[in-house]
Amino acid sequence: MPTTLYGSPSTASLVVHWLLIELGVAHELVLLDFETRQQKSDDYLALNPAGVVPTLVMDGQVLTEAAAIALHLADLHPQAGFLPAVGSPERGEAYRWMFWCANTVQPAYRAWFYAHEMAGPDNAGATREQARQRLEAAWQRLSDHLQAGGPYMLGAHLSVVDLMLVMLLRWSRNMPVPSDTWPVLKAYADRLKARPAFIEVYRREGITDWR
Repeated sequence: MPTTLYGSPSTASLVVHWLLIELGVAHELVLLDFETRQQKSDDYLALNPAGVVPTLVMDGQVLTEAAAIALHLADLHPQAGFLPAVGSPERGEAYRWMFWCANTVQPAYRAWFYAHEMAGPDNAGATREQARQRLEAAWQRLSDHLQAGGPYMLGAHLSVVDLMLVMLLRWSRNMPVPSDTWPVLKAYADRLKARPAFIEVYRREGITDWR
């Protein structure tokens, strides 16, 4: 059965799209138009009732949540080396950082971009300020971690964690203090952005910023 990725440019679907290309997985890309709210259409909600991206349909199974999909794809292709061996200390570190992305960084971004939805118009300013502080603290933590044990999040070897994080670093590009303000993070992101699969994601999705 065909593999289909439902996404939208510059959203959380980017990490899944990137990984599919890295792994050489043949797939169809369906880009939803958020301006016309295609992600809230009846057809799409039948696939993903949350009305968000990404959604990956693979072998008849519907998968959602970017971090979970990325981990699953890495598991399906162990020969590519995007995750350490099951049960190893390094595998535990991979889980730790992927869940940190999903549970700490992504909610802070949601508070930044959708403050009025989360806290109401009267509290949007304070919510955005707290989100900004949380994200900047996250970038400092990442910078310290990479400085001490890089060049990648798990040390010497690239992993799915790095793809997830570079996507999240990109989201800060228009914030008051973007992630590439930290020299270590800029060098880290530049290393990942030079990968042919990342360049191909940009081409396919028509993205032109943060090169």
